[in-house]
Amino acid sequence: MAKKRLYQVAREFNITSDAIVKMCRDLGFPVKNHMSTADDPMIAAIDKKFKDERDSIKRDIEIKKQKAKSRGKVEISPAPLPEPPSVKDEPVTEAEHWDEVAPKTGLERIKPKDVRASKGGPVDRKKRRKKDKRRQRPRRRPVDQKAVAVSVRKTLATMDGSKRSKKYKRRTKTTGGGEETVNVLQVNEYMSVAELAAEIGIKPTELIAKCISLGMMATINQRLDLDTIEMLALEYGMEVEEIKEIGIDELDDEEEQQDESPTEHRPPVITIMGHVDHGKTSLLDFIRHSNVVAGESGAITQHIGAYQVKLPGGNLTFLDTPGHAAFTAMRARGAQATDLVVLVVAANDAVQQQTVEAIDHARAAGVPIIVAINKMDLPDANSETVKQQLAQLNLLPEDWGGKTITVEISAKTGMNVDKLLEMILLQSEVMELTASPELRATGVVIEARVEKGRGIVCNVLVQNGTMYLGSPSVVGNYYAKIRTMVDDRGVPLTEIGPGTPAQITGLSGIPQAGDRFFVAEDDAQARSIANQRQRIKREQDFRHIKRVALTNIYDQIREGQVSDLNLVIKGDVDGSVEVLSDTLEKLSNEEVRVVIIHRGVGAINENDVLLAAASQAIIIGFHVRPDVRAREIAAREKVDIRQYTVIYEVESDVRNALEGLLAPEESEEIRGTAEIRDLFRIPKQGVVAGCYITSGTILRTDRMRVVRDGVEIYDGMINSLRRFKDDVREVASGFECGIKVENFDDLKVGDILEAYKVIQTARKLQQ
Repeated sequence: MAKKRLYQVAREFNITSDAIVKMCRDLGFPVKNHMSTADDPMIAAIDKKFKDERDSIKRDIEIKKQKAKSRGKVEISPAPLPEPPSVKDEPVTEAEHWDEVAPKTGLERIKPKDVRASKGGPVDRKKRRKKDKRRQRPRRRPVDQKAVAVSVRKTLATMDGSKRSKKYKRRTKTTGGGEETVNVLQVNEYMSVAELAAEIGIKPTELIAKCISLGMMATINQRLDLDTIEMLALEYGMEVEEIKEIGIDELDDEEEQQDESPTEHRPPVITIMGHVDHGKTSLLDFIRHSNVVAGESGAITQHIGAYQVKLPGGNLTFLDTPGHAAFTAMRARGAQATDLVVLVVAANDAVQQQTVEAIDHARAAGVPIIVAINKMDLPDANSETVKQQLAQLNLLPEDWGGKTITVEISAKTGMNVDKLLEMILLQSEVMELTASPELRATGVVIEARVEKGRGIVCNVLVQNGTMYLGSPSVVGNYYAKIRTMVDDRGVPLTEIGPGTPAQITGLSGIPQAGDRFFVAEDDAQARSIANQRQRIKREQDFRHIKRVALTNIYDQIREGQVSDLNLVIKGDVDGSVEVLSDTLEKLSNEEVRVVIIHRGVGAINENDVLLAAASQAIIIGFHVRPDVRAREIAAREKVDIRQYTVIYEVESDVRNALEGLLAPEESEEIRGTAEIRDLFRIPKQGVVAGCYITSGTILRTDRMRVVRDGVEIYDGMINSLRRFKDDVREVASGFECGIKVENFDDLKVGDILEAYKVIQTARKLQQ
């Protein structure tokens, strides 16, 4: 039989190691601890000890059973009671009756005194109360030792530092075979990769790797549409449930009432999309006979504009979205709010990156596309090349046998712009766009900002129903009592119909671009829905706060090696602040990263400066300026405030700042080499090498590398450099010198000394 350790024997007999050691010592075996070896005689003695104990316990149980049977009560069969006396007989007293019954039944008569004592005596009453309490006291339930063991194991499992799995909301599906539990993620559309990874409970790098394996190139801050989110969730065995906003039931009721209410044709909403500097805003300027570019910084559009144009054939509502790559999210919201997309492509520049992105957004929204080939007045314009590239993107022009309407225009001269408007009106008639003006208004937020003297100004687009001045509304997560309404030219309005954009004031907070709004029945309902939405938003933000835990403390320590650039971003409108944050966060890499600790809409105030001072952050103001109090505190706390009007400048400055945080690249420059030809031992100095400079120049400040037989054996500094008895700063090639290597005396004749200098080069961020 193989030998065992005592702790293994203790495990077989289900006792502790200390108990088995004590038992062996009692049995006369010389054991030291639980690691001692147990041979066959020792195991047999232990087994016999346990067997004797079990037999002893069985004998004790049998003895107790016998004693219990011998002390058992003798059952007495009750004697039949005598029949009651007949009515015809003479009455019998109670004493006479019991004198006759007692000898036959063996019962003893209770004296009247005892009866009174049992009913009402003061001493007997106390005894009876105690007896009643003992009767009412519940019996102790036997302890379930298995349940106790399971509870102890669970408690120990939570204390061992193992990683806990993320808890998800469960939804039960009832099928014919029983119930099936499925993980359900409650998400919203356009979540970033980092947010989705946090909801699933994995690292963002793992989710990015999954996207790459599925053929999608994604970054950590890239926004994902609902279809992509569902596909990624299925890869991890989860289902996706889109978050339903509080108050959305009212919108559903309005849509149900729309089928019963009278409808009429509404103006189509057209989104102008395309690459930067392809003439989108210039086209809209010609249509509106205005100069929108004059109001923009850097001659580029940086906000979503909503304008309505009145034509003889009907009204058209245009959304002008920026074409720069930083405004991907804004373009996505513009496509979601539109009925028709006009894709502007420059004839001299053809299809570019943002042009392809605009096509993808339009297809994701499921809206038709009309292509306007602009800049046909230029001599290098080539529309055939543009059509060929569009055909490769599955947008086959009509004159090539496809279904995509293409119009060759010139926004500068106005060539074929009328034809483009005719195509838009024709396409809208085919789509049969209708709305119910008698219902309460519903729509989408185009943009929101803070203006001095007006407060919060929100650009909205009414999609259905009619909004009146003073209507109680819910805009995003905030309550609104409509105070003023003006169109894009500043003309006051009293009502807004379907398909009409306008600027409204009277909001309690700044909504996000893309939020939905609707008119409530009364003020109480609007305030209640807004308060509930704000409470849910606070709970979501609180759940997303990362707490310190034992399971992720190692990751946090490792992330501490990353250099952070903390920023506080304030802008004039929410859309610009959002896309500016996304643009700057994309500059982060494995070594340096941008951390946006706060972003908001409005002027830079005192709280922003105090937050930046506490977090050692830089404040970036986009189209906003600090107030007087904020300037004073910033000067006192030495907080850097940067003000910009063009997003390119912000990106360039932040990129330069991040490059300053990068560790520089180090390279070596060989200054000279020397050959050791003799060694001299100097008291209190050590070994000095007599060298001949074979190439280059050796400086006193250079680092020295000792090479023997082609292998580096030491790397250090030069302690002294001499020519004869003089200390020198440098020795050129062809001269002899004495070199003392710092902290190294194991030199030999024939070793090569290489003098070099470490050069640090600033690194650049990858584009």
